[in-house]
Amino acid sequence: MTSNLNEIGKKALELSPHERALLIRQLLESLEEGEQEENAEELWNTEVKKRYTQYKQGMTSERPADQVLKDAKKNLK
Repeated sequence: MTSNLNEIGKKALELSPHERALLIRQLLESLEEGEQEENAEELWNTEVKKRYTQYKQGMTSERPADQVLKDAKKNLK
């Protein structure tokens, strides 16, 4: 793998400064995507726990799934 990285590095240095900047942006964005996905999962876990707690404490009302989906489709139109 190290030899592949060396080859990639050499080829990257042959790019123009503008092309290298674009490559750097792409690489950084690819790293940030992973962080966002991890953060999204953590946020959803927190939201699920909050909603479950509210449900168990009687703070939310129950509705049949078909009604929820019908309302959601109506709101999307």
